[in-house]
Amino acid sequence: MRWWYAFAFIAAVGIVAAFQLDAVTRIWLVQHRQRELYGAMQIVSRIGDWPAHVLLGALLLAAAWSRGRADWMRIFLAMLIACAVAGLVARGVKIGTGRARPSVQTDQAWSGPTLAAKYHAFPSGHTAASAAFFGVLAFRRPRIGAPLLLVPAVIAFSRMYVAAHYLSDVVCAFLLGLACAWVVHRTIANRKWAIAN
Repeated sequence: MRWWYAFAFIAAVGIVAAFQLDAVTRIWLVQHRQRELYGAMQIVSRIGDWPAHVLLGALLLAAAWSRGRADWMRIFLAMLIACAVAGLVARGVKIGTGRARPSVQTDQAWSGPTLAAKYHAFPSGHTAASAAFFGVLAFRRPRIGAPLLLVPAVIAFSRMYVAAHYLSDVVCAFLLGLACAWVVHRTIANRKWAIAN
């Protein structure tokens, strides 16, 4: 339980700090924007959406199935489910909060429930889905999965760099993704009955 308290404390501090640093981070990114890096981050942002994760997960699941590796089949299935759960939760929160994206000029940053995509900044769906996807692997196979958490971190940076999200959007999304990964890891990837041997 001490680990949970420590994680909850660090997460809370991180969220508060992220909201406090939103404006500073946004200004710094605008002032230091480079054309070449901007183009690269646009590509990362496009590729980093959920379809690429689902495709990768499906290919890995098929490879594990072809080799008869039920343990890895459970993990890859859990990664796909976590990605979907995080994406759905993030979508619901986006619609409910209605936070304007950094590129939108408005006096009202939080507009409440809306279906307009320009008010779907909080949280980052890209980051949440990716963190959930790789988070399951990090929980189940830390030596392989923990370094791969750099993938959602890079995706998160790309979303800020292309002015789609604020720092708090991606920090909260990363934590949301990890929470979804943990729940799915505990309920699916950790169970022998997830896929019949």
